[in-house]
Order: sequence, then structure tokens, then C-alpha cells
Amino acid sequence: MGFLGKWFVTAIACAVAIWLVPGIVPVGGTWMGPIVCALVLALLNATVKPVMQALAIPFTIATLGIFYLVVNAFVLELASWLSRNIFHAGIAIDSLFSAILGSIVISLVSMFVAGVVGADD
Repeated sequence: MGFLGKWFVTAIACAVAIWLVPGIVPVGGTWMGPIVCALVLALLNATVKPVMQALAIPFTIATLGIFYLVVNAFVLELASWLSRNIFHAGIAIDSLFSAILGSIVISLVSMFVAGVVGADD
């Protein structure tokens, strides 16, 4: 699956997170918010997230992998902040709990949708 496919899957996952998670709301339009946030999130997942994961290895080992949720939540918060301040569209996240829950929902939906889309390959 290429970049556009991953962007599309992430946009669907962001829309589901907006729908399911209290504390996450779209900014700049019902459809434009998830699309822009998914673009920024895809770029951060390719560039910043691997560095953050490498730096967080001691904490991830000490917490038996639970700290990985915090890294995902931080990347989602960063994507939210960047998309709102650069493109004036994206998602707004109220709390750390909403960010953690949103990152879990986005991860699960992305895996499911990518599995369904990739089943034809």
C-alpha cells in the first residue's frame, strides 16, 4: 500500500476516533479535520515516531510496553497541534486520556481497514 493508501486509511481511522472518543473534535470541517490530521500524522509516523521510540526504549522495557501508548498519544497530540497551527484544520484533543484512547482507536481501525484493503493483494 502506497502513501495515498496509508493516508486514506489513517483518515478513516481519525474519523472513527472523532466519532468514538469523547474529547476529540474536528477543527476546520467535519471531513477536512480528519484528512489534514491524517496527513500530518502519516508524516510524523514516518519521521519523528521512530526517533521517539528509540529514545523511549528504557521506559518501554521498564513498563513492559505500556509506555508505547504514551509515545503514540504524544505523536497524535503533536499531529493535532501541527495540523491546527499550520493548516487551520485537524483535530482538537482535550486531555491525555483522550489522546491515549484516540491513539488506541486509530491503531486498531488502521490495522482492520488495512487488512480489509490489503486482502485483495
